[in-house]
Amino acid sequence: MKTITRAGATALMLSLMMGMAQAAEPGSDLASRREALKALLSQQWEYNLKHNPEFASIIGDKRYNDRLSDFSQAAIEADVKQSADFLKLFEAIDTTGFPVQEHLNKELMVRNLKLSIEGDRFKEWEMPVLQNSGIQIDAPQLVAMLSFVTVKDYEDYIARLKQLPRLFNETTIQMQNGMRDHLMPPKFLIPQIVTQTNTIGAQKAKDSPFAEPIKKFPADFSAADKARLSAAILGAIDHDVLPAYKKFGVFVKTRYQPMGRKEVGLWSLPDGGARYSFRAKQATTTEQTPEEIHQLGLAEVKRIEAEMLKVAQKLGFADLKTMNKAMEKNPALHPKSRQEIIDLYKKYTDQMYPKLPELFGVLPKGKVEIVPIEEFREKGAAGAQYNQGTPDGSRPGRVMVNTGDFAKRSVAGIETTALHEGVPGHHMQIAIAQELEALPPFRQQGNYTAYAEGWALYSERLGEELGFYSDPYSYYGHLQDEMLRAIRLVVDTGLHYKKWNRQQVVNFFHDHSGIDEVDVQSETDRYIVWPGQALGYKIGQLKILALREYAKKELGAKFDLRGFHDTVLGAGPLPMDVLEKQVKAWVEMKKKA
Repeated sequence: MKTITRAGATALMLSLMMGMAQAAEPGSDLASRREALKALLSQQWEYNLKHNPEFASIIGDKRYNDRLSDFSQAAIEADVKQSADFLKLFEAIDTTGFPVQEHLNKELMVRNLKLSIEGDRFKEWEMPVLQNSGIQIDAPQLVAMLSFVTVKDYEDYIARLKQLPRLFNETTIQMQNGMRDHLMPPKFLIPQIVTQTNTIGAQKAKDSPFAEPIKKFPADFSAADKARLSAAILGAIDHDVLPAYKKFGVFVKTRYQPMGRKEVGLWSLPDGGARYSFRAKQATTTEQTPEEIHQLGLAEVKRIEAEMLKVAQKLGFADLKTMNKAMEKNPALHPKSRQEIIDLYKKYTDQMYPKLPELFGVLPKGKVEIVPIEEFREKGAAGAQYNQGTPDGSRPGRVMVNTGDFAKRSVAGIETTALHEGVPGHHMQIAIAQELEALPPFRQQGNYTAYAEGWALYSERLGEELGFYSDPYSYYGHLQDEMLRAIRLVVDTGLHYKKWNRQQVVNFFHDHSGIDEVDVQSETDRYIVWPGQALGYKIGQLKILALREYAKKELGAKFDLRGFHDTVLGAGPLPMDVLEKQVKAWVEMKKKA
């Protein structure tokens, strides 16, 4: 259940009622078609969970907890065929006369399947390991997201550990296919993968992140069970996990690394231009071209620079470079410990919670936790990230904070990042989506980069509207965070469309921001291996702001900010064009009301 903070139906509930309340007569053609769609959605969702058991575990479904994904060539080809089969089945259902949201269920599913099929030709599964993703760091990350409350949970986990060598072997085969097809990550980044792999492979079993579950057994476990499960887990780590890591590390260093590509841009891969255009469309859910996105980024950089200069001049600095250098040398703007970073994130999160009812009619049930990113992946990780909780609340949503190299980090951007990752950003959006019981699971758990990241970036501006960022350096950090997202439009398209080299990206960062050097380096490497993803933030934020202005202009005194926010969040994640239709429908409903 959601927490309703004002009397009467919220815009969220009105929207869903408008879409779902139309009832069909039992036995009618309309009723049978609606049931057919509902059954097919359920079938596709079950297929998704069964063939992605790690994802099932992450959302709290334990039925496949004893399995790891099948990453064999046969499984990949079968999955590609299944997507095409599902598409035919969904397209065959006539949704004439369906309630709005049920019609949208089909529309979104067809759209998702078509996009997946379109991307299959690029064989991205042949580049499955990068410095910020891949089996070598995904496997230990999964451990922290599993629930260990029963003996069976531990026994399932042991079964999974014993399957890791198989998954490493399947991953290696796909990497070999990538070597054959010239689908390779940049050579200079592969040593980071080697280091990550070898670091875990060299650990003793008891010190491994895979041994975390035996450090805190549930209190009701017998001594015999604790001893048996501990021995089995440590044995699996010793005999299966660590040897698999060591073997993989040798392969990556001796065979994979020498074949790494020399150029950093996606343009240098086979079909590079089409590959990047697809990535841009996938991330932005728009038809904007790389050139249009690049020019938008340049315009946003110029606009935000002007705002930052006003702050700098008020603080007595002649220009941004002078202020950035002074901030870098100011000890008060750098954390003294890892814990100080965590404490600041908690402080800024706590200050937002009492303000949420001013902005939203519907609030999520659970609060967000602030925890540090695991040390084994600090070097390649962002400054912070959000890990979703389970729909049943058994595992809370978590803001994972990078506390590595703390002395080189700035505290100026922590307030705005806390709002982005937690509330009212990712946690607000994802938790509410998971709690929308009227929606099918694929929409509750859906993800469109422009929507999710656009909302989170928009949320940072809500802090400004509430009077946060009272410290001018924190406000400057807020602007600098927005500048980061504008820079992303420029440098991502620069790398993969305009054929920039890595140093050009670093130089652009230095010329237009005072972002911490540790973040400049990791962000640059992120754009190199994760093309297009960085485009979603600004594209999504600007669209939400434009829709808000449209609604205010159309509704005048009838405009309700809480109703607008509930509408944006009230149908789960959506592509930008579909979100626009939702908002315009809400505006028309308000006009008639």
